[in-house]
Amino acid sequence: MGEKKQKEKAVAKWKQALVVGACVLFVVLMIVSGMGSGWISAFAVAKPGDVAVIDYTLYDAGGNPIVTTDQNIYKQAATAGRSVIISKQISVTTNQSLAQPLFPVQIYTTGSGWAGPQFAIFRPEYDAISFGIVGMKVNQQKRITIPSSASMTQLWSPELLKLNGVNLSDMKVGDVLTMGVSDNPEEMATNKSTLTFMRVGGVSQITAEGASVDFGYPAADIRVVSLNGKN
Repeated sequence: MGEKKQKEKAVAKWKQALVVGACVLFVVLMIVSGMGSGWISAFAVAKPGDVAVIDYTLYDAGGNPIVTTDQNIYKQAATAGRSVIISKQISVTTNQSLAQPLFPVQIYTTGSGWAGPQFAIFRPEYDAISFGIVGMKVNQQKRITIPSSASMTQLWSPELLKLNGVNLSDMKVGDVLTMGVSDNPEEMATNKSTLTFMRVGGVSQITAEGASVDFGYPAADIRVVSLNGKN
């Protein structure tokens, strides 16, 4: 009898363990179902053709942020007395070169809020970001190098500066200039009506011939906010 009772007691414990296990599994399944499909994307990596929503910050050659979606970077720059443009998050198709010369993004200006001029991300910058996202996970951060930025330096003559209300004698290295750019340079060159976008450059050198203004951004920090399947 003693042996039989021990067996019955062991079986009862196993049944209890199975019931507890089933209850725990039920709770886990309820939690997962409540999370929807979002928990799956936490383990997914960006593949070519996926659409990624990203936070980003573009930096000039001096390592200064120019445009960002990061409120902390914006506040830190404001505290230091440096202007930084705040932008909305952008959607990028991974591993896909941009067909147009530039990619316009919404930015905030004190005069027009979010309805003002858009900022221009040039094709090499967009492409570097697009190709760099491949293999990243949601919430992963990464710094991307933009090698072609060195070719985006322009010499602004004293006459050109004066046309834009700036005197060469008043300028110094590190000053920031704003330029309007177009996705249709031919129309812009002939002064025809065309949509223009904002671009910010830093003065890197000043000579009697004018000011060298660097409009290239050699680095970008990105963070993947969300990933969606291919278009």
